[in-house]
Amino acid sequence: MPQPTTQAVAPGLRRKEFPATTAPRIRPDSAQDIVTGLNMTTPIAPLPLDPARIAPDGCVSIIGMAGAGKTTVGRELALQLGWAHVDTDNLIEATYGTRLQAVADSMDKERFLDVEAGVIRRIGARRTVLSTGGSVVYRPEAMAHLSALGPLVYLDVSLPLILERIAMNPERGLAIAPGQTIEDLYNERIALYRRYASFTVAADALSPGGCAARIVAWLTGGEA
Repeated sequence: MPQPTTQAVAPGLRRKEFPATTAPRIRPDSAQDIVTGLNMTTPIAPLPLDPARIAPDGCVSIIGMAGAGKTTVGRELALQLGWAHVDTDNLIEATYGTRLQAVADSMDKERFLDVEAGVIRRIGARRTVLSTGGSVVYRPEAMAHLSALGPLVYLDVSLPLILERIAMNPERGLAIAPGQTIEDLYNERIALYRRYASFTVAADALSPGGCAARIVAWLTGGEA
């Protein structure tokens, strides 16, 4: 019988071991496989999360505009919780085998939103931070699935800061209709983010670590 591989692990963490001849497989045609195939180390003493705000095996989904910092904050939050982190835009890229903007450019906005919702609805995860695409709020079925997984945290960032960040990274993927501006998207989406949010972080003046700490404080029973 093959012996399990051994690797150095930081003190206080448990290692998941796999036989030397096998490894978890990730197939780009299934968002659920991508999520559940992750190999994570978890803290021995997890944070005492408030069961009124999140189930023991629940997830946290971060929503907000492009440029709000969802991926950066999501990674930091996952680090503070000792959880996995998944960027749902990456799942779309893995499904199609190309960059997100190329996927968005290959179809109209409505078709892209349907594709995004389909990827979201196939996610099966536990104790995972999900950084979502800014357009995920357009499809109620996608939001219903994320809500079933756990609370939704809205990163509320002002329009001037959003415009500044998007200008610094013009290659980011955006689901935008011909003739629409970033301002149009912001004004169109803000009511949807507020409607679906379980908790909102006013993020303009906070670092990614500060945003994550604010979310952790809420998850552990702090004031909303």
